[in-house]
Amino acid sequence: MNEEFSADLITLIDDEGQEHEFEILDVIENDEGCFYALLPTFEDPQEQLESEGMYFIFEAIEENGEQQLAEVEDEELLDRLAAVFESHFQELYDSEDEEDPEEQE
Repeated sequence: MNEEFSADLITLIDDEGQEHEFEILDVIENDEGCFYALLPTFEDPQEQLESEGMYFIFEAIEENGEQQLAEVEDEELLDRLAAVFESHFQELYDSEDEEDPEEQE
């Protein structure tokens, strides 16, 4: 089965007006809010390798009637969210490995 996959991409504009493109890895909604795990995209494959898969966690907030994403600044909250995202990533990759054992042979 060949399912076509395309990344969910989002472009954020920083305080200096610079655009940055990210891949949405996961979204968590809980009592504390809605949070996104975002992986930066790179045009240069070498930069992608050097980033070592580092991702960022942003919180969806409403500002002036529009949804915005802001960096999570609370370290304790950030640590809790990172643990949840890492758990989701582990489950995802474990289930992908189990789905097609023939490819591993």
